[in-house]
Amino acid sequence: MVYIRQDKLPKLKEYKYSGVDHSLVSRYIMKPFYTNVVIHCFPMSMAPNLITLTGFGFVVINFLTLLWYNPTLDEDCPPWVYASWAIGLFLYQTFDAVDGSQARRTHQSGPLGELFDHGVDAINTSLEVLIFAATMNLGQGWKTLLTLFASSLTFYVQTWDEYHTHTLTLGIVSGPVEGILLLVIVYAFTAYVGGGSFWHRSLLESFGVPHYHFIPEYVYNFDWTEWYMVQGGVVLVFNTVLSALNVMKARRDRGQQARVALLGLLPFATAWTLIPVYLFLQPNILHNHLVPFIFYVGLINAYSVGRIIISHLTKSRFPRGNVLIFPLVYGVFDSLGPWLQQHVGFGWPSALGNDTYQVAFVFLCLGLAIGVHGSFVIDVIFAICDYMDIWCLTIKHPYIEGQEEKKIK
Repeated sequence: MVYIRQDKLPKLKEYKYSGVDHSLVSRYIMKPFYTNVVIHCFPMSMAPNLITLTGFGFVVINFLTLLWYNPTLDEDCPPWVYASWAIGLFLYQTFDAVDGSQARRTHQSGPLGELFDHGVDAINTSLEVLIFAATMNLGQGWKTLLTLFASSLTFYVQTWDEYHTHTLTLGIVSGPVEGILLLVIVYAFTAYVGGGSFWHRSLLESFGVPHYHFIPEYVYNFDWTEWYMVQGGVVLVFNTVLSALNVMKARRDRGQQARVALLGLLPFATAWTLIPVYLFLQPNILHNHLVPFIFYVGLINAYSVGRIIISHLTKSRFPRGNVLIFPLVYGVFDSLGPWLQQHVGFGWPSALGNDTYQVAFVFLCLGLAIGVHGSFVIDVIFAICDYMDIWCLTIKHPYIEGQEEKKIK
């Protein structure tokens, strides 16, 4: 399948990065650290995309550690494991932030860099959800799925916002800055207290707040993970509404219909209508095989986000379909029949059942997602590299000072 049509390739040369970061932490702490310290650790010969990929390698190492020590997401790990997760994530954030500075100082900025950066971030989203769930001992269940929903929606809406406004906008509180730093603190603190079991204590009781009569019993007994869900929900709603307002304003300013842009949220809404229904009908997957299923769901989102970025770079129509959703449609249809027979009195038999074949189906979906998204990544990288006459992980044409002046003369 061709993801970039030949007549759209010239649009790649019109690309110009546009971003706005309202974060005070980024402006006064992180950016000076990156600009004055970190960037000087990388040689001029190192390609920006290689920096991005190296940073992602730290997250992969963290994930492999998770699979070894806490594959069920509900067990305490040795303290050094959590510390390594904190270090790995901080290094990922640092490398991910510095690649843009490296691109500018080596004069290698271009559309491939934005695609590569966003593509790696999209994959990291699902991996980091699993690492966070393992840190908080959320286990395989609805809390982990809600965390994935919030992370995926944030990333999808941010990319949808960038497509319509032509500017990557990060708010005062954003996932790439404050969100990641908060996770680093959580991982480091979990190492300090000795395990994820700590987060299942009552938050108010942990702070020594007396159980006053006006505090309902269930509120007082809320543990740290439940308060995190509340805080995450508030931030999610705030950022989503803000992005929607940005998109509608940008389209109105261009004389376009604002509500048409909202149709771009349909692929995400469709997927996340089917996902909880499927897991409700298949509790065995929810409670025993959630990790591979989260991988599959993460790739659904990564594939959608990747295609949105390509449409943004080539100024093409917004992609409103996602072929990776169709296996999920079948899974829901297959599982719905027996449920209807049991609760309504009519339905149809399941071809997959609730045990071995259903687990095999989840892994088949994961394999399909890896194949489809992998083909997308490879096809797009080769298409951009061939047209722009560049290499992906190395610098094909090093910048030579004064070269541009000679070309002009």
